[in-house]
Amino acid sequence: MGLRILFSVVKNLKHLTIPLSHIKLATNDFSETYKICHMEGSTMYRAKLYHHDKGNHSSKRYNTVLIIRYPFGDEYYTEMDFLTEIEILTSGVKHPNIVTLLGFCIEAFEMILVIDNISNGFLGDSLENIDKKRILTWEKRLKICIDVAHALNYIHSELDDQKMLIHRDICSYNIGLDENLGAKIVHFWRSVFMPPNHEDQALHLELVGRQNYVDPEYMNTYKVKRESDVYGFGVVLLEILFGRLANGQIYTNEGEKGLVFVARQSFYTGTLDEMIDPIIKEETVENSFVLNRGPNKDSLHTFIAIAHQCVIKTQDKRPTMKVVVNELEKALFFQVSHCSNFILSMPRSNLFDYLS
Repeated sequence: MGLRILFSVVKNLKHLTIPLSHIKLATNDFSETYKICHMEGSTMYRAKLYHHDKGNHSSKRYNTVLIIRYPFGDEYYTEMDFLTEIEILTSGVKHPNIVTLLGFCIEAFEMILVIDNISNGFLGDSLENIDKKRILTWEKRLKICIDVAHALNYIHSELDDQKMLIHRDICSYNIGLDENLGAKIVHFWRSVFMPPNHEDQALHLELVGRQNYVDPEYMNTYKVKRESDVYGFGVVLLEILFGRLANGQIYTNEGEKGLVFVARQSFYTGTLDEMIDPIIKEETVENSFVLNRGPNKDSLHTFIAIAHQCVIKTQDKRPTMKVVVNELEKALFFQVSHCSNFILSMPRSNLFDYLS
């Protein structure tokens, strides 16, 4: 599909078009100064740019945004993929934990999306960076997981007109973190809408997604269901628990078959605790001046149990995202209650120092 045809398809979205000249001015002609990362062929920039205000076609605002520049004519990311992402993000898919499309540019062999600023980068970055990972206390990790779970539950079962969306590429690098570490799902170009009233059926589609996150039943049969997203999310839960990405060498050395295989074996042998991120384990050290003191036992066990259910090999045995949300919120409740009880049990003199 050429740019002319592509543009004609989105002609009803003219209010979202942003001139290339504006984007070049904002990024100083795509200067390295504004570049934040290069991923899967796309290059991301952070800059201040005029764009239409959310939900208001007649109003514009000037603020910091994320600019994603895709290569035109690339086999990996095609014009149809670009169109798919625009269509999905302008089709009524709106949720606080799903990125908002602020505008796009199709001009001079450029394909560019402008989305919410993700000021704290991607979850994958935080799990690879020791300093960023230390900020992610157990409670903050639970809240990130709950944010993503709510977004997945929304696209799986709460869209209007009986629609259901399958993301097909849930992974730590498709989860952005805002200034408050709130999580937002990004990158919908591999996503597909299921026909109405087909929520319990499967689509037969070509295999896409990152190897370490792909649903094994989808991989073997090419049948994709919403439970395929549940599996990918289960891998993310394990990454957050262990503080390592699924492609880490520790999971592939000595003939190991990946994070899920190692986690599953450890779950059955009762040695999973040995794999937990030492950073959150350290939070459990008695220290009356640290509010988040690490995983409460009930919180941790609830989290581990639901993560294990999410990565079950068979699609139909995995929980729905509604169940996942409930279990993660239960884990957060145990954790918050644990911290609250700790505060209330402290001597009054120590409590003043603790809260000051």
